[in-house]
Amino acid sequence: MSLVLFAEVLLEAVFLSVDPYMRSFSKTHMKEGDVMIGGQVAKVIQSKNPAFPVGSHVVSNSGWRTHTLSDGTGLTPILPEWPKDVSLSLALGAIGMPGLTAVYGIEDVLGLKEGETLLVNAAAGAVGSVVGQIAKIKGCKVVGSAGSDAKVAYLKELGFDEVFNYKTVGSLEEALRKASPEGYDCFFENVGGPSSDVVLQQMKNFGRIAVCGSISTYNDSQPQTGPYPYFTMIFKELKMEGFLQSRWEHKHPETLKRLLAWVKEGKLQCREHVTKGFDNMPAAFMGMLQGENMGKAVVAV
Repeated sequence: MSLVLFAEVLLEAVFLSVDPYMRSFSKTHMKEGDVMIGGQVAKVIQSKNPAFPVGSHVVSNSGWRTHTLSDGTGLTPILPEWPKDVSLSLALGAIGMPGLTAVYGIEDVLGLKEGETLLVNAAAGAVGSVVGQIAKIKGCKVVGSAGSDAKVAYLKELGFDEVFNYKTVGSLEEALRKASPEGYDCFFENVGGPSSDVVLQQMKNFGRIAVCGSISTYNDSQPQTGPYPYFTMIFKELKMEGFLQSRWEHKHPETLKRLLAWVKEGKLQCREHVTKGFDNMPAAFMGMLQGENMGKAVVAV
């Protein structure tokens, strides 16, 4: 007996995403008992919608659930040219929302140019690792900050020019200066907190900052206050802009094809931290917030 009505599809989750934004969003927009938000790659197992035939795969914002009944709204089919040897889980990572975030932050917010120097923190994460690689594709010097020696080694494998472990350096200021004595043209901000003020002091005049995340503050019970970097921003004439990838949704199809092409050409390397089992979603989520992952954190159902 079919469970679906006209134009509806029944989805079965294959891979689910855990991302930092879920923490901040859930604190401000959700109440106890709500289904946790999030993206997933799902298989169509029943369909009355010709746009989504049985057996096809889609990306869906269905949240933390194994099965979803959908009228097709908001479903994005996996690209038809997706290679058989590339895991569909990358549609939640480098060829998905994190990859889109990296591209738009670099191109539309920062306007990164060949020969410039870019700093990215949380550089071994889902977004940061893609940011650094795209910047290298564009001919830039890339400096990355990460939280373990294993992550530093991973980023060097990806081609980052300079990488340091922020947990073990004696001075963040000295580490930044050593990595790029001439300063930084662009800063891709994923962490927030007091460390950001240290970075701003070493931005070049007319530097640009793309504010993508603030993971260091997401678990705070009380909002952090200060430091207030206005004088630095004024006298260096810095530009700082927060952004969400959804602003450029009209460009998603084209951008996803570009990301897939870089993967197929070997220019964009993808590492995943895979947790098995839907029941392990909370553990995977908490582990990601604690920095256990290198690359994208996903759950395989």
